[in-house]
Amino acid sequence: MAGLGGIVIFGAAVFVTFSVIRATLGMGSFRGEFELVELSCAACASLFLPLCQLTKGHVMVDVFTGRLPVAANRAMDTLWMAMFAAAWALLCWQLFHGLNEIRGYGDRTMLLGAPIWWAYVPAVLGTGFSGLIALYLVVADLRPAPLNRGDEV
Repeated sequence: MAGLGGIVIFGAAVFVTFSVIRATLGMGSFRGEFELVELSCAACASLFLPLCQLTKGHVMVDVFTGRLPVAANRAMDTLWMAMFAAAWALLCWQLFHGLNEIRGYGDRTMLLGAPIWWAYVPAVLGTGFSGLIALYLVVADLRPAPLNRGDEV
Protein backbone atom coordinates (compact mmCIF):
# COMPACT_ATOMS: atom_id res chain seq x y z
CA MET A 1 0.00 0.00 0.00
CA ALA A 2 2.85 2.38 0.80
CA GLY A 3 4.37 1.64 -2.61
CA LEU A 4 1.10 2.51 -4.32
CA GLY A 5 0.85 5.71 -2.29
CA GLY A 6 4.39 6.62 -3.26
CA ILE A 7 3.70 6.02 -6.95
CA VAL A 8 0.59 8.20 -6.87
CA ILE A 9 2.35 11.04 -5.01
CA PHE A 10 5.31 10.78 -7.40
CA GLY A 11 2.91 10.93 -10.36
CA ALA A 12 1.25 14.05 -8.94
CA ALA A 13 4.69 15.66 -8.49
CA VAL A 14 5.64 14.89 -12.10
CA PHE A 15 2.28 16.26 -13.31
CA VAL A 16 2.80 19.53 -11.41
CA THR A 17 6.37 19.79 -12.68
CA PHE A 18 5.20 19.53 -16.29
CA SER A 19 2.42 22.00 -15.58
CA VAL A 20 4.89 24.55 -14.20
CA ILE A 21 7.22 24.01 -17.16
CA ARG A 22 4.30 24.57 -19.57
CA ALA A 23 3.27 27.74 -17.72
CA THR A 24 6.87 29.00 -17.74
CA LEU A 25 7.11 28.44 -21.50
CA GLY A 26 3.90 30.39 -22.03
CA MET A 27 1.74 27.39 -22.94
CA GLY A 28 -0.42 27.64 -19.84
CA SER A 29 -0.63 25.24 -16.95
CA PHE A 30 -2.77 22.11 -16.84
CA ARG A 31 -6.32 22.74 -15.74
CA GLY A 32 -6.97 21.73 -12.13
CA GLU A 33 -3.39 20.82 -11.25
CA PHE A 34 -3.83 21.93 -7.64
CA GLU A 35 -7.02 19.85 -7.34
CA LEU A 36 -5.15 16.78 -8.53
CA VAL A 37 -2.38 17.34 -5.99
CA GLU A 38 -4.92 17.98 -3.24
CA LEU A 39 -6.85 14.78 -3.99
CA SER A 40 -3.67 12.72 -4.43
CA CYS A 41 -2.18 13.83 -1.13
CA ALA A 42 -5.45 13.42 0.75
CA ALA A 43 -6.00 9.98 -0.73
CA CYS A 44 -2.50 8.61 -0.37
CA ALA A 45 -1.54 9.87 3.06
CA SER A 46 -3.43 6.98 4.67
CA LEU A 47 -1.75 4.40 2.44
CA PHE A 48 1.51 4.90 4.35
CA LEU A 49 -0.09 4.17 7.73
CA PRO A 50 -0.16 0.33 7.57
CA LEU A 51 3.61 0.14 6.97
CA CYS A 52 4.20 2.60 9.80
CA GLN A 53 1.99 0.48 12.07
CA LEU A 54 3.72 -2.77 11.06
CA THR A 55 7.19 -1.38 11.76
CA LYS A 56 5.97 0.37 14.93
CA GLY A 57 7.18 3.62 13.41
CA HIS A 58 4.90 5.87 15.42
CA VAL A 59 6.37 8.33 17.88
CA MET A 60 7.12 6.73 21.23
CA VAL A 61 8.08 8.61 24.35
CA ASP A 62 9.76 6.40 26.94
CA VAL A 63 11.07 9.01 29.35
CA PHE A 64 9.14 7.51 32.26
CA THR A 65 9.11 3.87 31.19
CA GLY A 66 12.74 3.42 30.16
CA ARG A 67 13.75 2.15 33.59
CA LEU A 68 10.83 -0.23 34.06
CA PRO A 69 11.30 -4.00 33.73
CA VAL A 70 11.04 -5.48 30.24
CA ALA A 71 7.80 -7.29 31.13
CA ALA A 72 6.15 -4.04 32.25
CA ASN A 73 7.23 -2.24 29.07
CA ARG A 74 5.94 -5.12 26.96
CA ALA A 75 2.58 -5.06 28.77
CA MET A 76 2.26 -1.29 28.25
CA ASP A 77 3.24 -1.60 24.58
CA THR A 78 0.59 -4.27 24.11
CA LEU A 79 -2.01 -2.09 25.82
CA TRP A 80 -1.13 0.89 23.64
CA MET A 81 -1.19 -1.30 20.53
CA ALA A 82 -4.71 -2.42 21.49
CA MET A 83 -5.67 1.26 21.79
CA PHE A 84 -4.16 1.87 18.35
CA ALA A 85 -6.27 -0.98 16.95
CA ALA A 86 -9.42 0.50 18.47
CA ALA A 87 -8.57 4.02 17.25
CA TRP A 88 -7.86 2.77 13.71
CA ALA A 89 -11.15 0.85 13.72
CA LEU A 90 -13.04 3.97 14.83
CA LEU A 91 -11.32 6.13 12.20
CA CYS A 92 -12.01 3.56 9.48
CA TRP A 93 -15.67 3.34 10.47
CA GLN A 94 -16.08 7.13 10.51
CA LEU A 95 -14.26 7.54 7.19
CA PHE A 96 -16.49 4.87 5.66
CA HIS A 97 -19.59 6.74 6.82
CA GLY A 98 -18.10 10.00 5.52
CA LEU A 99 -17.42 8.34 2.18
CA ASN A 100 -21.05 7.23 1.91
CA GLU A 101 -22.35 10.67 2.87
CA ILE A 102 -20.16 12.65 0.50
CA ARG A 103 -20.86 10.15 -2.28
CA GLY A 104 -24.56 10.69 -1.71
CA TYR A 105 -24.12 14.47 -1.96
CA GLY A 106 -22.43 14.09 -5.34
CA ASP A 107 -19.75 16.70 -4.53
CA ARG A 108 -17.14 17.19 -7.22
CA THR A 109 -14.02 19.30 -7.57
CA MET A 110 -14.57 22.68 -9.17
CA LEU A 111 -12.23 22.48 -12.19
CA LEU A 112 -11.75 18.78 -12.90
CA GLY A 113 -15.20 17.65 -11.88
CA ALA A 114 -13.73 14.61 -10.11
CA PRO A 115 -15.89 13.05 -7.40
CA ILE A 116 -14.53 13.99 -3.96
CA TRP A 117 -15.46 10.63 -2.45
CA TRP A 118 -12.68 8.96 -4.44
CA ALA A 119 -10.16 10.40 -1.97
CA TYR A 120 -11.93 8.61 0.87
CA VAL A 121 -11.45 5.09 -0.54
CA PRO A 122 -7.68 4.85 0.12
CA ALA A 123 -8.21 6.48 3.53
CA VAL A 124 -10.71 3.78 4.48
CA LEU A 125 -8.34 1.07 3.22
CA GLY A 126 -5.29 2.55 4.96
CA THR A 127 -6.94 2.97 8.34
CA GLY A 128 -8.66 -0.42 8.05
CA PHE A 129 -5.42 -2.25 7.32
CA SER A 130 -3.64 -0.29 10.06
CA GLY A 131 -6.28 -1.50 12.53
CA LEU A 132 -5.88 -5.11 11.38
CA ILE A 133 -2.11 -4.88 11.67
CA ALA A 134 -2.35 -3.37 15.16
CA LEU A 135 -4.73 -6.16 16.19
CA TYR A 136 -2.33 -8.75 14.78
CA LEU A 137 0.53 -7.20 16.77
CA VAL A 138 -1.57 -7.34 19.95
CA VAL A 139 -2.32 -11.03 19.41
CA ALA A 140 1.34 -11.71 18.59
CA ASP A 141 2.43 -9.96 21.80
CA LEU A 142 -0.02 -11.94 23.91
CA ARG A 143 1.19 -15.32 22.67
CA PRO A 144 3.82 -16.94 24.86
CA ALA A 145 7.33 -16.92 23.51
CA PRO A 146 8.49 -20.29 22.09
CA LEU A 147 11.04 -22.25 24.07
CA ASN A 148 14.58 -22.48 22.78
CA ARG A 149 16.31 -25.87 22.79
CA GLY A 150 18.42 -24.87 25.77
CA ASP A 151 15.37 -23.69 27.77
CA GLU A 152 13.74 -27.13 28.07
CA VAL A 153 13.53 -28.56 31.58
